[in-house]
Amino acid sequence: MGKKRSGAGLTGPQQAAKFLGVSVLSGVVLAGIAIPGAGALGLAAKGTVEGFDEIPANLKTPPLSQRTTILDAEGGLIATVYSRDRQVVPLTAISPYMQKAIVAIEDSRFYEHGAIDAKGILRAVNRNAQEGGAAQGASTLTQQYVKNVFVEEAGDDETKVREAQEKSLGRKIRELKYSIQVEEELGKKKILENYLNITYFGQQAYGIESAAQRYFSKPAKDLTLDESALLAGVVQSPSRFDPVNDAQEAMKRRNVVLQRMADMKDVSQAEADEAKKKPVTLKVTRPKNGCITAVKGAGFFCDYVRNTFLTDPVFGKTREERAKLWNQGGLTVRTTLDPQSQESVNESIKDHVNQDDKVATAVTLVQPGTGRVLAMGQSKPYGFGKNETQINFSVDKRMGGSNFGFPTGSTFKPFVAAAALERGVSAGKTYPSPHDMEYPSPVQTCGDKPWVNTSHDRVENESESEIGPYGMRDAMAKSVNTYFVEMISDNALGLCPVTEMTTKLGVIPADGTKLPEVPAIALGTEGMSPLTMANAYATFANRGVYCTPVALESITDAHGKALAVPKSQCDRVMAEKTADTVNTLLLGVIDSGTGTAAGLTDRQNAGKTGTTDSRYNAWFVGYTPNMAGATWVGSGGSKQVSMENITIGGQYYDKVYGGGLPGPIWKQAVSGALEGREAPPFTTVTIPESGMPAGGGRPTPNPNPNPNKPGKPGKPGGDGKPGGRPGGQTAAGATGGATGGNTPTNPFPDISLEPGFIGGPEGP
Repeated sequence: MGKKRSGAGLTGPQQAAKFLGVSVLSGVVLAGIAIPGAGALGLAAKGTVEGFDEIPANLKTPPLSQRTTILDAEGGLIATVYSRDRQVVPLTAISPYMQKAIVAIEDSRFYEHGAIDAKGILRAVNRNAQEGGAAQGASTLTQQYVKNVFVEEAGDDETKVREAQEKSLGRKIRELKYSIQVEEELGKKKILENYLNITYFGQQAYGIESAAQRYFSKPAKDLTLDESALLAGVVQSPSRFDPVNDAQEAMKRRNVVLQRMADMKDVSQAEADEAKKKPVTLKVTRPKNGCITAVKGAGFFCDYVRNTFLTDPVFGKTREERAKLWNQGGLTVRTTLDPQSQESVNESIKDHVNQDDKVATAVTLVQPGTGRVLAMGQSKPYGFGKNETQINFSVDKRMGGSNFGFPTGSTFKPFVAAAALERGVSAGKTYPSPHDMEYPSPVQTCGDKPWVNTSHDRVENESESEIGPYGMRDAMAKSVNTYFVEMISDNALGLCPVTEMTTKLGVIPADGTKLPEVPAIALGTEGMSPLTMANAYATFANRGVYCTPVALESITDAHGKALAVPKSQCDRVMAEKTADTVNTLLLGVIDSGTGTAAGLTDRQNAGKTGTTDSRYNAWFVGYTPNMAGATWVGSGGSKQVSMENITIGGQYYDKVYGGGLPGPIWKQAVSGALEGREAPPFTTVTIPESGMPAGGGRPTPNPNPNPNKPGKPGKPGGDGKPGGRPGGQTAAGATGGATGGNTPTNPFPDISLEPGFIGGPEGP
């Protein structure tokens, strides 16, 4: 005698035999849609049975995709992202009304039959015969669950999704065998729980918890009778019975469910009638998915987190593996984003650059010694609308940034100085540094072939008064172009030590290409990202130890299990004395050079300004011992905008310099980020004195720099040079290309450069 299970009827094999027997006798495919004549599908009864026996009985249930929550360093919500909006909950967290409603309308004999419902099949066959078509189905809740498992496993593969839903005899047979297995292994309550968590309820809501939140803004455990009946009715056709788009149709379906519940004695007729009288009352929470929903202006940081996950091998050997894990979701991602720093960055950007300005700004802050990315913001918000963008100006192309990054101008000069110091060049080293000169030639490279100035190209300083000789301190403070071109061209240095130093500092062009070995790199001709520059300068703050940037603090999966996250790799790339010397030099830029407008009032800070040809890009990269940051202002789109006679943030600028706009943006952002936090000093060194420049003494510091007000006649503004501030004064020397004037030229015709890549004279 066959062994029976409580509430399950016949054993699995007996059910299968009975199922197949009824199927063959009635000439239909069972469990869902009656299809006359199995032979019409080319599948004889004998072949069907043999195929049934060959189907493996082990159903590998895929993990259900869920939402991923991204948090800041203090646990505050940044954004919720998901492939499918789902929150898996236990049966105890689902309203009893909901449990009864779904069983009543989808499979009223759920607790009486096993994997298949023979009575339901015969009823469907009889009804379909009377109607002359597939008017009624007979899929059990278990079979529907199995089908949903196949759909879930198919993911975003449209072909596999169609295969999982096709109305074929082969799929029905396979579905049957797996249903038998599921019934035997899980039991009724677990099947019901799984079904309610996997099922699609429309409006991008997968599972009952997300559905309850979507339609009623409440948890599934609090659903009332009429609300439960409404959601149970949606399952059959989420588009047709969508209560958001067609409340009347949804109400009719809800009342059908309520009556069915009364017929099944799940509720009294009086309760059902009372619930039927209620109007469809929704409290809809609109779908919110992706980094576009990020709070605190952290949309681009959110996108950086996602790209970090998708590109780091710690999360999978291939991008496909990593994408599958990310889309599966259910993760809680705690990041390095510091709320105070992010808020300060947002406020500074808002105060200086408008969303609809012709140019944009991006600001990134990192923590020296840890590589932690603390803040990331830009003036064009994350989005798809007007004056919005999905391009993250702060990062490299492979991480969602611009195609080429942005030429850095004179902010590259400290890397040349660091390479020279590492090679034993004295900080008191002087060069003639004329106002205008031809690029020295030949210049040593890493290979056997030196660089040669075959075209007799020239370089000039920003102002005609900038005439040497200069030492390193004054040349850095005044950002003397000819000094650093002479230095990088000197046989004592050459190009190779500079490119080797930048590689150690992670200073790689934003498009992933190799830094070219040409003397013009000393003037910042190559496109970089703000994150790259901020993190490189953090190495100076960390006294010569470079740490790779990191955005992830910890990750736990849907089961609370911790996943490994990439850690910052820290390596010494220069001697402490070299870093301390660079710090001393860059303190001078703030104290009495081109960066006075970026000077903090409550602590020491160092940094460097940068402006490229035609003022397409302006930078300030600065740091304290415990925070480094880069600010870029320039053209975010394909069209280059010259920042001359331009209004930015409601303020008119005759010429934009690195110290005149990026410097004040940096100052306000970092001041707020460090408010209330310790103010450690730099370790400085004594810089040997050098001969005073022929063009005059050291630049006079601004006694009261105010980045929020236009400069006044008689006082240095912006970068400490005439015209470097809002107002209307003109510069003594126009910022031009390597040949001078306002029109930039390419000093190396054999090298293809993007527009604005010649960062020649700036000063700052």
